[in-house]
Amino acid sequence: MPHTIVTTTSTTTTTTSSSDGGFCNIGYARSFQGLLKIGQVVILLIAFLCVYCKGFSYSGYRYFEVVTAWFLIVFLIFFLMYLFRLQSKITCINWTLTEFLHYAVGGILVFIASIVVAVKSHGISALIAGSVFGFIATFLIAISIWTSYKVTCGSQPTGAAV
Repeated sequence: MPHTIVTTTSTTTTTTSSSDGGFCNIGYARSFQGLLKIGQVVILLIAFLCVYCKGFSYSGYRYFEVVTAWFLIVFLIFFLMYLFRLQSKITCINWTLTEFLHYAVGGILVFIASIVVAVKSHGISALIAGSVFGFIATFLIAISIWTSYKVTCGSQPTGAAV
């Protein structure tokens, strides 16, 4: 809800407007979670392009391309969803749990795909670079899993209160 503050002194009048529930949440893009999602999208895009531009038709490379492209799109959707505050408009879905499950599945599949490309790279530098970026993406996804787990489960007391 927008707030307007009017301050009047004997010589000047100052009007300040602020908006709490604006259309875009720029602060999210600057937060740790936002920067982490931006990093994941960029790293997955680089990994995808490294393998895709080489042009081999081996099924393991296609698997890597499909997995990286899919999770690139999914993580971009999550980023845009939080950037434009869509999670507050669609309340029938538990977004924290949904995001956690996507990260868990994505981490496992990107890790497997990176191993496949690393094993079948045969010394080709573009494929090695793609697998390295896949492993970096796996590490960033693991960080997201950990932070999402902390938000989902929170700090729960383990003993009796003193």
